[in-house]
Amino acid sequence: MAESFDTIVRDIEHLNSCRDYIAKNPEKAALSTDRFILEQRDALIPNGQAGSSSSESGETPDFRSALIHAKKLGFSDRQLAVAKGVAENVIRAERVAQDVTPTYRLVDTCAAEFEAYTPYYYSTYGTENERRESGKRKIIVLGGGPNRIGQGIEFDYCCVHAAFALRELGFETIMVNSNPETVSTDYDTSDKLYFEPLTLEDVLNIYDQEKPEGVLVQFGGQTPLNLAAGLKGAGVPILGTQPESIETAEDRKLFAAMLDKLGLRQTPSGSAVSAEEAIAIANRIGYPVLVRPSFVLGGRAMELVYTDHDLVRYMESAIEVSPNRPVLVDRFLEDAMEVDVDCISDGEITVIGGIMEHIEQAGIHSGDSACVIPTFSLSKKVLAQISSATKAMARELNVHGLMNVQFAVKGKDVYVLEVNPRASRTIPFVSKAIGVPLAKLAAKVMTGKTLRELGFTSEIVPKHFSVKEAVFP
Repeated sequence: MAESFDTIVRDIEHLNSCRDYIAKNPEKAALSTDRFILEQRDALIPNGQAGSSSSESGETPDFRSALIHAKKLGFSDRQLAVAKGVAENVIRAERVAQDVTPTYRLVDTCAAEFEAYTPYYYSTYGTENERRESGKRKIIVLGGGPNRIGQGIEFDYCCVHAAFALRELGFETIMVNSNPETVSTDYDTSDKLYFEPLTLEDVLNIYDQEKPEGVLVQFGGQTPLNLAAGLKGAGVPILGTQPESIETAEDRKLFAAMLDKLGLRQTPSGSAVSAEEAIAIANRIGYPVLVRPSFVLGGRAMELVYTDHDLVRYMESAIEVSPNRPVLVDRFLEDAMEVDVDCISDGEITVIGGIMEHIEQAGIHSGDSACVIPTFSLSKKVLAQISSATKAMARELNVHGLMNVQFAVKGKDVYVLEVNPRASRTIPFVSKAIGVPLAKLAAKVMTGKTLRELGFTSEIVPKHFSVKEAVFP
């Protein structure tokens, strides 16, 4: 059996795309599944595999009918691609060529008592398209989706302010978000709202319908940021910092090369796809090490490790690794102070929004820690190093919009830990502390405005202290 029993049980316990496929062959997985469940599954699963029996070109009428039926049942392009054994973009190309595209219906906010005018849309197949055209210049803002670890209300704040800023500039604002419990999905926040999953397929479908001037991926956290490369590859204009710069910041090798080029200090680190590689890196850079998966939300599965034994346990049980998803191994700086920096750049001028000194030592995730503006214990020399390094990285990454940098300060040495070329969870705090709506300014910068035009060209250091503390339920 390819997968362990524990892995199979985990895939069934948690909602994911593997459930139905595991249930299809319960005897192979040594599992017992109720016959009623299997009968209901059999009504769906064959349709998910319908494309595999069609011609490779996908030009037959039977293929189109099967494709329409599969889409009406809710199968995504990715699921159909798995069933057919091809790439997701192949299914999308075939679907578009066959004119199998979704239509958009209005959510009936009046419960059929009156005609609904609020532009809340959801997608479906085979019905009348109720989408309304305004003729205005349009921009799409991608939200953060459901609130969860790593995706909180702070990003929704940024999306709302971006929508307000675009409206001030005369754009029709189109919000894409699948969380009805947020302010960004309120009736008066955007001009149009699409209650759609934040996947490449769904966002491309909306883009094809609306034909906006561009898409903003910078305000909704890591979820929309992960779509940037795929969207640009499909021909969608990304406004603000480009996917190539995002990749440089997120790929540890590219990031390390950039820091070396700029002469900035970084903690020794490496990436591993096996326990043996992780141990070799840890022994080379020295324990303790901070280990975490790459491309995760909010520091999930992060652990501080002191021995080979604990590192092996982490690699074997805590996470799943692959060549595309390596584990990051960083030398942990004990007794160091962590510093967060939020800045805004228009490609020429970079302005520090706020330098935040953490109350806890480095190693506590910024979402869980308390921090203070302005700093209370850092010297002017250290602050100058932090400011200079931040501006150098913003210039090298060609940042247009917001950027967050995390530093560790040990003695007089300043280390760069991480760069996020997007809005961070501290933007609402910094904006309130300095009295400047950074997210609104960033949205305007992404449309071509300069910081000089917006009247924000120098750092504001408030005379009062502002403190952010994490609140746990």
